[in-house]
Amino acid sequence: MRAQPEQQAPPVQRLRIRYAKRGRLRFTSHRDFSRAFERAIFRARLPMAYSSGFNPHPRISYAGASPTGAASEAEYVEIGLAETVDPAAIQALLDEALPDGLDLLEVVESPGGSLADLLQGSHWLIDLAADPDACVAAVATFLATDAVLVERMTKKGLREFDCRSAVISLSAAPHGEGARLDMVLRHAVPAVRPDDVLSGLASVAGLPSSGAPLLTRLAQGPLDEATGEIGDPLATRG
Repeated sequence: MRAQPEQQAPPVQRLRIRYAKRGRLRFTSHRDFSRAFERAIFRARLPMAYSSGFNPHPRISYAGASPTGAASEAEYVEIGLAETVDPAAIQALLDEALPDGLDLLEVVESPGGSLADLLQGSHWLIDLAADPDACVAAVATFLATDAVLVERMTKKGLREFDCRSAVISLSAAPHGEGARLDMVLRHAVPAVRPDDVLSGLASVAGLPSSGAPLLTRLAQGPLDEATGEIGDPLATRG
């Protein structure tokens, strides 16, 4: 009879981490980041807590990862430690071990509860090579439409869904040689991404654009439905 695996002790400390994806590192996928993050943990020699079972894994929980190709100032991960450590020391060690462009911004002790449940909405900027007046008109048409159906390939095949219902606010203004969209999205099921909204703008208003848009997530956290503001999940109890 196969011997039972040793049971690991639960974490004595949990830390929540906010990090940024900048520059060329915006093209890292969630899998790329998780590999880089785990290598950084080992290089920094953090006293990680591990899961039980025949193949123990370090206690790492990812939440709300941005799409590949999007820059972000508000990515989150939670780690469990086997010892109590000063969060500032953990931030310095991990930031030193991570590549430039994956930058740690804040590390705090977890108050408990679910980090994922606090990530209810996101604030996005989208820079487009498009005529600003055309963008303003397209946004007005989009917001005046009750439902905007778009299609996206998912793991379960091609799926059609309404992208309009997830948009809390959306505006357009001139920016550089093109236009900038400022948008707050509610996190929904299925998830509505910024590129889905761009598809919706093209569908209902024929918004033209050349080149790849630059997507940047400025914030992610608790959503105030009344004001459309995004709160700080590291300052909120789970």
